[in-house]
Amino acid sequence: MAIEQIKDLLLISPKLATSGQPSESQILDLAGDGFQVIINLGVLDPGYCLTDEEGLARSLGLEYHHIPVDFQAPKARDLMLFFEAMENSKGKSVFVHCAANKRVSCFVALYGQAKLGWSLERADEVIRRVWEPNETWATFLELSRRTLMVES
Repeated sequence: MAIEQIKDLLLISPKLATSGQPSESQILDLAGDGFQVIINLGVLDPGYCLTDEEGLARSLGLEYHHIPVDFQAPKARDLMLFFEAMENSKGKSVFVHCAANKRVSCFVALYGQAKLGWSLERADEVIRRVWEPNETWATFLELSRRTLMVES
């Protein structure tokens, strides 16, 4: 199975992709396609997460970071932990996911603006490819952009 089959996959750049929850076989495909780091922003919910994603990733030689972000209440600390994981992964191929790529699209858009020089339009386009943020996430985006002092 190719990574193109992963739910809500977005290929942001040659070294950055995002998606919803990948299956075990798709994680094998990610490793085979040269990804070196997985960052999971999903919470551990048996309804959609893998039993031992971290163990699988590490067994394949992948770095693994789990930053559980409550979809109903994202926090600035979660975003800072994400930025730290991304900064520590510079130069590596990074795959970021959550359940449906909603949390991830917002976090990656903010990272793009703050650290990669993306315009507001480019950042928002990444988000809109996945969803139209609800009130909770629209507020989180606005406050984060203000805090990070990026154009909003």
